[in-house]
Amino acid sequence: MSAHSYRFGIEEEYFLADAETRGTPRRSVKPFHVEAAERLPEAGRELLQCQVEVCTPPVTAFAEARDSLARQRGALADLAAEHELLIFAAGTHPVADWSRQLPTKGDRYRGILRDVGLAGRRSLICGMHVHVEVPDPEARVDLMNRLLPFQPLLFALSASSPFWQGKPTGLTAYRLSAFGELPRTGLPELFADAAAYARYVRIMTEAGSIQDASFLWWSLRPSIKFPTLELRIADSCTRLADALTIAALFRCLVRCVVRRPDLNAGLDGVSRALADENLWRTQRSGVGAELIDEAREAALPFADALETVLDLVAEDAAALGCAAEVAHARTIVSGGTSADGQIAAFEAAREAGHSNRQALDKVVEWLARTTRGV
Repeated sequence: MSAHSYRFGIEEEYFLADAETRGTPRRSVKPFHVEAAERLPEAGRELLQCQVEVCTPPVTAFAEARDSLARQRGALADLAAEHELLIFAAGTHPVADWSRQLPTKGDRYRGILRDVGLAGRRSLICGMHVHVEVPDPEARVDLMNRLLPFQPLLFALSASSPFWQGKPTGLTAYRLSAFGELPRTGLPELFADAAAYARYVRIMTEAGSIQDASFLWWSLRPSIKFPTLELRIADSCTRLADALTIAALFRCLVRCVVRRPDLNAGLDGVSRALADENLWRTQRSGVGAELIDEAREAALPFADALETVLDLVAEDAAALGCAAEVAHARTIVSGGTSADGQIAAFEAAREAGHSNRQALDKVVEWLARTTRGV
């Protein structure tokens, strides 16, 4: 285990906005996507045409991941400007109307929309996914189970979706509510072993519910393409440093549960229910939430829960060379998440006498600047 590199990769989804109206583009974005594919082979399409996705190659050093994503964010921002567009990373688009969005063409996307109907059209959301390669791919179901309690904390650090359909939601991360309209989302089930998981996938496939395991859209799952565990719970992170921190923490936690087979062994229905409650608490309050600690049977301030996790993975962060990225989690807690920054921009604009829509436009401007890193 100690010699395994725990290679990882990060996928980020971004929104496109009209540079003048701050809403979703008024004209076809096909020229943008065509040029993006030519200039950035790693850029891809998502379910809706107002979205674009990028990914890093498999890497072992966070400097490589940082350089890759910074380059992609800058290149897409420059290209967007050429097409009179803005690009930004957030879990939801502050002003976009889902009913006005056009789906991306392609058999997979058409199939998804045919299967899930209106819920798919309403899925105007962007997330960040992190793949971490594990030493034994056959152990991924056990690792998925034992990583379950950490997912609310990782999610809270990414919170970037406080607005939906032009309105404040009262939540720091509404994306999960919109995504939750789709089937097979949220926390994964607890499976007894890899054979039980394989049986579930087989039954679901043979019954025609899914084409393959990639249609299990849980917050954490074994990849069917790579020997990795894929974290899918995070909102798209506006600040690049925040994205790297979540990736680093997840990578360290994967290594930690591999080297400590006792950690979170024997979770049950109570454990999953408490993780689900913590997920709701963080969706509502982000890093201001109190998280329930099952062992202590008490709720802890988020900062205390974070310190417990940082102590747990200190050895792993040192071994994987990402202590600085992991430590940045404290900065997110003290300085606020993207959701906190968006809410502050909105409230400042309202206090200055701007209308609700004008204030939301200021939020989009803040998102575009912060995504670019300027």
